[in-house]
Amino acid sequence: MAKHDAQIARQVVLALIVHQPRHGWALHEELAPLSEIGRAFTLSRQLVYRAIDTLETDGLVKRAVPKDGGGADKVIISPTAAGKKVASQWLNQPVMHLRDVRTELVVKIMLRDRFGLQLQEFLSTQRDVFEPLIAAINKEDSHSPVDAWRRESASAVKRYLTRLEREAH
Repeated sequence: MAKHDAQIARQVVLALIVHQPRHGWALHEELAPLSEIGRAFTLSRQLVYRAIDTLETDGLVKRAVPKDGGGADKVIISPTAAGKKVASQWLNQPVMHLRDVRTELVVKIMLRDRFGLQLQEFLSTQRDVFEPLIAAINKEDSHSPVDAWRRESASAVKRYLTRLEREAH
């Protein structure tokens, strides 16, 4: 897993834990390919537990002592105060690269909706970040396949944000 993907995995797992403390298996089910969130961002069981371990090492989550003598998969993971702050910052931070729309931005929008966080201001901030990038891409006069793809992708992102902003009203 690339470093950036591992960071997103960690942030998604943390946000889910902040929203509702739960055990690792429940997190894995939330991020399975056929789940709601998993349709946008999927993590294997091993990567979910790796993210939990990293979050615990960093002091962002803590594991409860199992009450029923169950195994590690029955241990409830809950956020620390620092974890709550980090999750909130991540959910409110716009995505900086157009290439991260399909993963990071889509999952942030889904999580914000699930958690009842306002969307309009977030989308406006996101548009402010992307507008200069999209304008620069559209100024390129090259007819190469790569530049044509970048222009089409940038246009799709602009339409996507416009649609979401209309629906958020």
